[in-house]
Amino acid sequence: MPHAVEETLPNGTLLQGVCAPAFEPVLQAFRDNFVARNEVGASVCVTRRGETVVDLWGGLAAPKTEAPWTRDTVSIVFSCTKGATALCAHMLIERGALGLHDEVAKIWPLFATNGKEGTTVANMLAHTSPVPHVRAPVRIGGYCDFDYMVERVATESAWWEPGTRQGYQGVTYAWTVGNLVRLAAGQPLGEFFRTEIAEKRGLDFHIGLPESEEHRVAPMLAPDFAEMNMAAKFTQALMQPGTLSNLFMTNSGEADFNSREIHAAEIGSANGITNARGLAGLYAPLANGGGGFLRPETIARISRASAATHMDATLLQPLRFGLGYMISTDNRQTGGDSAILGETAFGHVGMGGSVGFADPDAELSFGYTMNRMGAGILLNERGQSLVDATYAALGYHSNASGAWRK
Repeated sequence: MPHAVEETLPNGTLLQGVCAPAFEPVLQAFRDNFVARNEVGASVCVTRRGETVVDLWGGLAAPKTEAPWTRDTVSIVFSCTKGATALCAHMLIERGALGLHDEVAKIWPLFATNGKEGTTVANMLAHTSPVPHVRAPVRIGGYCDFDYMVERVATESAWWEPGTRQGYQGVTYAWTVGNLVRLAAGQPLGEFFRTEIAEKRGLDFHIGLPESEEHRVAPMLAPDFAEMNMAAKFTQALMQPGTLSNLFMTNSGEADFNSREIHAAEIGSANGITNARGLAGLYAPLANGGGGFLRPETIARISRASAATHMDATLLQPLRFGLGYMISTDNRQTGGDSAILGETAFGHVGMGGSVGFADPDAELSFGYTMNRMGAGILLNERGQSLVDATYAALGYHSNASGAWRK
């Protein structure tokens, strides 16, 4: 059984929560993040066979006011939101409202223009759809206007022939897969997620945060410039106006992801707000046979690679995807960023280093959120250390293959 944790670290950081004895390595890694890796505020949660074995939080939610990170603190988890959106899409595919290999034109005719004809639902889920971003400037506040952004991606000219290249749909996923969910469900993505998933699972996870909950949000803190890998191809391209990498990071209509406007919007690629408990809770059913949300065969399908490349067109490094989910990616030898999970694990990282995933073989779900962002584009040392400690606690001995194995 998990035991209560309440301790003050030598640097004054208060940690609280619960941790099962077998998962003490996770607690130690969480301590180390605050002592040695400049963590400010964070939460981590692990479930095994549907039971919570780790649920920890600590540090400061808002350093300026010294407000503590509490059990109910939440934060924006950026692209971890894609995992929630993908689950909505797969539920609708199982219900027959979407066809995985159907052309998008069947449900969204306006998208099938300007070289995007032939794009399939699977292409959108696997980041091989030809709209990784939009070229012309997004108007100020555009990200908060769902209909405006849907029209922008529908009329955008293809960056490549559908399905012939992988390019991370860092933000446009919100209005490609997100719009497919809206059309198939007959209701907004955020509403479908809330009524069909979050409320049924009791998840404190929002795509479109009610104003009544805004006071619980920990503001995100910008990454330390000194942590940036200046030699990375993505970093170099980011500084070149007009490149896909640059457009993805800068052509946002001046979106402020700490603003109430962004928190309230429906951006199914980037503005989910939750904590580690919400992320682990999202993936717990998927780690244990589907939990009534998805069939086991669907889970098996999405845990396998459906797109993988030595050079993602957006992030300019090797990257591997299942259908809507990231799977273990090891770039330690090539100088890129990594997210090293179990061999059957699938989930999603968020910009700055948050992560949520399911591992069906290990009957494990995991969530990590924080407010001090890292400079990388996948996991950084803080999140990866917690993932590593979790697998070590389960008796996994090596990730030398690029994924954790027993």
